[in-house]
Amino acid sequence: MLADSEAIFRMGMARIFSGESDLDVVAQADTLPQTLSAVAETPADVILFEAGLSATPAEAVSEVARRAVLPAAKLILVTPPAGEQETVDYLRRGVRGILTRTVSPELLVRCVRKVAAGETWLDKQGVNWVIQAYRSQALQSSAPKQQLRLSEKEMLIISGVTQGLKNKDIAREVGTTEQVVKNYLRKIYDKLQVTDRLELALYSMHHRLLDGYIPRPAREPRQRVANPGEAAEAAQAATVAASPGSRVRPPQAKPQRHGSPSNDR
Repeated sequence: MLADSEAIFRMGMARIFSGESDLDVVAQADTLPQTLSAVAETPADVILFEAGLSATPAEAVSEVARRAVLPAAKLILVTPPAGEQETVDYLRRGVRGILTRTVSPELLVRCVRKVAAGETWLDKQGVNWVIQAYRSQALQSSAPKQQLRLSEKEMLIISGVTQGLKNKDIAREVGTTEQVVKNYLRKIYDKLQVTDRLELALYSMHHRLLDGYIPRPAREPRQRVANPGEAAEAAQAATVAASPGSRVRPPQAKPQRHGSPSNDR
């Protein structure tokens, strides 16, 4: 969905996306009321919203996110270069990407795809500001918090996120489906009180969640120790099966000793 006051810019974006088989423009708006109406009626995975549509863009961002018919809709803000406080505030309100009008067509398409996949799009300065904001927040936390309990699977998923893996890659590592990974991520976000993968990675770094943690694939696999009797019988069966023209005989009962169970060795 494209929400921008300049028709030429909207038409330019629409033309760029028309050349991409995986990107479709489902609606356009040129005012804030039109945008709020469109997001409430038309499902859209990604919303490109111009900050200039409102005198208070931060409040408008929250309202657009609240009214979106798809709760998982991702919002990209098109704005003049924003300052540190504005950038951090936008992300806390649900913005997943920040662009300026000078963005190239290639980066615009890449940004939309990354945000649609659940990633956050910021320039280097914006990333530094977000990291600094979380560092300051961590330093201000004077009271020790209760240690959170995270399951083995949750730790594996957090480890994958901090490595920059996509959900399908994490699912392959964990041995589950992509939808299960998404469900676990929502639970992890709730536990750690973060909103996206970027905040989760930053939280993990500042709180040292993975310190001393060894992912399951790196640990020694458990091996089943066979019973000596089972091993001998298996070896005998394999030898008989491999012999040319051999016939498999039913197991013979072992001779019993007086006063001893038949399975005593």
